[in-house]
Amino acid sequence: MSLVRVQNFSISLDGFGTGEGQSRDAHFGHAGDRLHEWMFATRSWEQGGSGGVDDLFVQQFESGIGAEIMGAGKFGHPGWHEDPDWKGAWGPNPPFHTPVFVLTHHTRPPIEMEGGTTFHFVDASPAEALKRAREAAGDRDIRLGGGATMIREFVVAGLVDHMHVVVVPILLGRGVRLWDGLEGIEKDYRVEATSSSSGVTHVTFTRDGA
Repeated sequence: MSLVRVQNFSISLDGFGTGEGQSRDAHFGHAGDRLHEWMFATRSWEQGGSGGVDDLFVQQFESGIGAEIMGAGKFGHPGWHEDPDWKGAWGPNPPFHTPVFVLTHHTRPPIEMEGGTTFHFVDASPAEALKRAREAAGDRDIRLGGGATMIREFVVAGLVDHMHVVVVPILLGRGVRLWDGLEGIEKDYRVEATSSSSGVTHVTFTRDGA
C-alpha cells in the first residue's frame, strides 16, 4: 500500500510550524520566510543554489507522490473561503502537480490549475480524506502538506508512515505548534537526525515496516 508522508515540514526551535498573524500578505504570519530560507537556498529551488543534505531532502518532495492533503490554513489566509476568486498563494502553476485535497468546512467546486494540480475541497475526517487521496493517487504515496494542526491530527489517528521535520534555529514564541499533544511519538517511529551546514537539522520519523 502507498505510504503517507510528510516532506520538508519546517518548525522553529520552539516547535512552531507557522507564526502568529497569518494574512493574505503574510502566509506564515510573523515568521515570514524564515522557516524556509534553508530550502530557498538549495540548487533544487534556484540555479546556483547549494547542494548537500538540504538539497537531497528537497529533491524528495515530489518523488513518488500521487496526491497531497493539506489543511485549510495552508491553502489560504483566515477568511479565504469568503473570496470566490482565491486559488491559493502559489500563482497559476502551484508546485504540487497532483490532485490536492483541502480539508475545510467551507467546500466549493474543484479548481483546476496549470501543471496538473487540481484542488478538491472536502469536509472529512483524516481517514476519509486519506481514502479519497489514495483513490486519486493509485499506487503512489500521499503527501501531508500541513499545516501543523492537520499533521498532528493525522499522527494522532495513526495514519502517518514517514515524517520529515526540519528544525530551523530560530525562536518564534507564538503561532501554531506541531508537537502539542504528541508526547511519546518517538515510541512509534524510528527517529534519525541529520545536521546540515546551513544550521538546520533534518529529523525523520519512520514507522516500522514503512
